[in-house]
Amino acid sequence: MPKFLRTLMFGAGVAFAALTGPVLAQSTPPRAEIEAIIKDYLLKNPEVIQEALIELDRRQRDAETAARARVLKDDSGVIYQSKYNAVVGNPQGDVTVVEFFDYNCGYCKRGLADLQRLVKEDGKLKVILKDFPILSPQSRDAAAVAVVVKGLVKPDVFWDFHGKLMAKTGAIGKPQAIEVATSLGVDAAKIEKELARPDIAEAFAETRRLADSLGITGTPSYILGDDLVVGAVGYQQLKDRVDNVRKCGKANCG
Repeated sequence: MPKFLRTLMFGAGVAFAALTGPVLAQSTPPRAEIEAIIKDYLLKNPEVIQEALIELDRRQRDAETAARARVLKDDSGVIYQSKYNAVVGNPQGDVTVVEFFDYNCGYCKRGLADLQRLVKEDGKLKVILKDFPILSPQSRDAAAVAVVVKGLVKPDVFWDFHGKLMAKTGAIGKPQAIEVATSLGVDAAKIEKELARPDIAEAFAETRRLADSLGITGTPSYILGDDLVVGAVGYQQLKDRVDNVRKCGKANCG
C-alpha cells in the first residue's frame, strides 16, 4: 500500500476512533475491520485523497516559507555582511540581490547576462556574490582563486574577472581562473601564495551552512528581499522582484 494512503488511513482511523469513542470503549472492532471501513470509504470517495495531498503540500510550503523567513532574519549578518562576500554594483544600493553560484554551472552562465544587465541599468542595485562550488573539485579550485582575487583587486575589476571566468567554455578550474586573473593584471605568484590561506575553506563552509539552512541545493539561487529565487529565471523576473522590493519591501507585493 502506498505510504501516503497508509498515512491517510491512519489519520482517518484516528478520526474514526474519536468519533466512535464511547462505542469502541464497550466493543472495539478488530483493526482489520476498521482499516477495511476506511479503505472502502477512500475508494468510494477518492477526491478525499486529492484534497488531503493538496492540503499537505500547502502546509509543507507554509512551513518551508516560515523556516526560510527565520533564517533570512536570524542569519542576515552572514547573508549581507560576511567578510567573504564579493560585492559589486552599488555598495550603498537600496536593493540587494544575493547570488549563490558555481563557475561550472551552465545555468549560472546563462543567468549572469541578466545580472549584468540589471547592474548596468540600475545604479541603485547592490549585488552580493557567494561562491557555492558544489559541482566538481574544479569548481572549488576556481572559487578559491576567486576568493583570493577578490581581496587583491577593486570591485569593478573583480566583476570583470567574474564575467570573463564565467564566459570560459569547458571545465573551469584553477588554471582557467589564474589565466583570467593574470589577464587583468593580477600577479600569479601572489595568487599561489594566497591560496594557502586557511580562511578560504571557511568561506565555503559558511556558504554551505547558509545554503543548507535555506534549503538551497542548486545554482544559481538568489535571495531578494524576503524571497528565495531558484534557477536562471530570466531578466524580467529578477527585475520585477527588485522593483517590488522597492515598492513594498517584499519580492512579491499584494
